[in-house]
Amino acid sequence: MRTLTRNVLENWGERGERWLASLPSLVEEIAAAWGLRVLTTYPMTFHWVAEVERADGSTAVLKLGVADGHLDAEVEALRVFDGRGAVRLLASDPEQGAFLVERADPGTPLTVTDEDVLVDVGRRLHRADPTAALPHLRSLRGGFERYQGGPIPRRMVDRAAELFDDLCDSAPRETVLHGDLHHGNVLRATRSEWLAIDPHGLVGDPGYDGGAMLYNPDPERRDPSLLALVPGRIERLAEHEPIDRVVAWGFVMGVLSELWTVEASGEARTRALDVARLLEPRLG
Repeated sequence: MRTLTRNVLENWGERGERWLASLPSLVEEIAAAWGLRVLTTYPMTFHWVAEVERADGSTAVLKLGVADGHLDAEVEALRVFDGRGAVRLLASDPEQGAFLVERADPGTPLTVTDEDVLVDVGRRLHRADPTAALPHLRSLRGGFERYQGGPIPRRMVDRAAELFDDLCDSAPRETVLHGDLHHGNVLRATRSEWLAIDPHGLVGDPGYDGGAMLYNPDPERRDPSLLALVPGRIERLAEHEPIDRVVAWGFVMGVLSELWTVEASGEARTRALDVARLLEPRLG
């Protein structure tokens, strides 16, 4: 709960504080309404997540978050994916910030030795209809515009913003994106060998989804051995799109992810910025 509390307070302030205080009663209310019994909670970062038992004896995963609409795109993306490459959506209540999804069993997350799977899962998800009612990738541009200076060099922010526009404008095609496709968000399952969870839900250039692969897993672990994996990951992604676009999206996503961290915490503290620095000399 410590990480959940920190992240909710950093991102939602007083509203997040009220949500945390109401969480026990909210869990009881949703469980009663949907006929659920809470079995065990999972590690939490920004949302309350637990394995639950349904009235028919099957298990599922209940997810609750601050009800400000930020989960609407996730719910819509899961609806659009309809179980193809991602867990199935079973129920939702947007006003309560709650939804229920299929449980991936056994639910083991990817490791760095399995990460070819990330590319394969992404390609399955990227077959979705791009006319879905989801925000466009360009809606993320505010992350560059809000930056008023700080621990990230201005030259990197300006270059990333410029590249972001160019990449969006020159996208070879558009599709529904996961938006946060990394090791912790792809789990081993029974219905299909690997299934994605926790999509952010966007529409745009599928190359964007390669970015999170480069600074995961555990971005706050600034381990040189993990940073050393980046060139090989670039080559793997370049099997499916031009390498200059892979490098450019990697740089853009590294900067943008660190901007979000700085915006929430005031600190540049993750490997995302290290990845961006590594890729900067390779930009065209």
